[in-house]
Amino acid sequence: MEQDRVVLCAASAYEQKYYLNEAFGSLPSQIQDELKIMCVLFTEDVGGILTLAFDEDGNLLLEVSADPGDLLYDEIGSELKIRQIQREKAELLQELELYYKVFFQGEKIE
Repeated sequence: MEQDRVVLCAASAYEQKYYLNEAFGSLPSQIQDELKIMCVLFTEDVGGILTLAFDEDGNLLLEVSADPGDLLYDEIGSELKIRQIQREKAELLQELELYYKVFFQGEKIE
């Protein structure tokens, strides 16, 4: 994993935990709740670990990883679920990218 990325949030099916980066604590609670539900449901469905992180350009990446010996992890289901999230939550994901670019990278909005 790259060091020049900033993790927004993550959920793990292994530890049954959800993490939201404290730097994003100023996000509205409705957005925080939506992120938590999205991540936890993802890991409940397909297993593994889902991480939402911003790259150096401010693009929001949805990354999935799994333990090599995890026989219950559904790799194909994971890819399908990522596409579904990108399609159904496109507006939310775009708004999060804009939020990051403005408040963390200092970009100006025209």
